[in-house]
Amino acid sequence: MEVVSDFINYVNANFLSRVTVEQYAQASIDTLYMVVFSLILGALIGIPLGICLVTTRPSGLLENKRVYQIINPIINFVRSLPFIILLFSLHSFTYFIVRTSIGTTAAIVPLTFYVAPYIARLVENSLLEVKSGIIEAAESMGATPVQIIWHFMLPEAFSSLILTFTTATIGLIGATAMAGAIGAGGIGDVAYSQGYQRFDDTVIYICVVILVIAIQIVQSTGNYLARKARHE
Repeated sequence: MEVVSDFINYVNANFLSRVTVEQYAQASIDTLYMVVFSLILGALIGIPLGICLVTTRPSGLLENKRVYQIINPIINFVRSLPFIILLFSLHSFTYFIVRTSIGTTAAIVPLTFYVAPYIARLVENSLLEVKSGIIEAAESMGATPVQIIWHFMLPEAFSSLILTFTTATIGLIGATAMAGAIGAGGIGDVAYSQGYQRFDDTVIYICVVILVIAIQIVQSTGNYLARKARHE
């Protein structure tokens, strides 16, 4: 972090940028706050939905066409909405939940709605990769559907699920940048209000560097944990 701080100070001194290291640091903390809490809430919603998609689908463990035909199109509908449209459409609901529609806390509401169906679909894809032979072996041993999911499917798909949440986290980082453009705070807010609106390209470039570094750290960490889970 000291290297990043020195880089920002050098750029500010040579290109006369008005944004301080402290402002970038606070914006980074705001972005982290939005990503972490919306990822947790999105996972609490998305993981059960993903499991439900796998188990209730045709030929699933708990095949239920009615449930599947309700959940599947709802997830497709929410996922089809661009995040900026979702952000605007949830304006009133966000205010009802947190009593404000701007700021980092308010942004968590649309971010959760954005990432939950995304996680659900990714979890579904990860669980569908589990070989049918494993499930058949579990059934032959008399395991219940819950036991099959918990003791066989989830452990078998664990490394894939790690990469799933890595992808979801990166998507959230990009979404927080868009949310910042309408007052949600974070790096996106600095890039828009201090860079774009004030014609300060230096601020925008520094924000890009910060986001690129953050995404590289997340991706590298996810890849490492996935390899460890596969015992490579």
